[in-house]
Amino acid sequence: MRVGELVRHALADLFNRGEIADPALSAGLTVLEVAMTPDLKIAHAYVMPLAGEGRDEVVNALYKHKKFIRGQISKQLALKYMPDLRFHLDKTLDYASHIDDLLDDPKVAQDLEQDGT
Repeated sequence: MRVGELVRHALADLFNRGEIADPALSAGLTVLEVAMTPDLKIAHAYVMPLAGEGRDEVVNALYKHKKFIRGQISKQLALKYMPDLRFHLDKTLDYASHIDDLLDDPKVAQDLEQDGT
């Protein structure tokens, strides 16, 4: 299994257990992806709050508790070096929603119908 997936699973387990006592993180988090740098020293974790609200507060809370999070997941992973964690909001779902809105536009639907005939 790739290192990014190992880190993602460890983060997801930590967030599911609710061990971080912060109101901004109480609604739960989804860790959609963890991208590692080639030297495996930095892990970019792309997260999304389950309720979808308070996104900026979630990222701030994660950075506030970064040292604790890193310490907790390092216990689960058998890595020579524990990567530094960087948290980002995942924009994939927003982008997919935007594409759906564009495809629902009557002008686009009309163009698609013309291309199909």
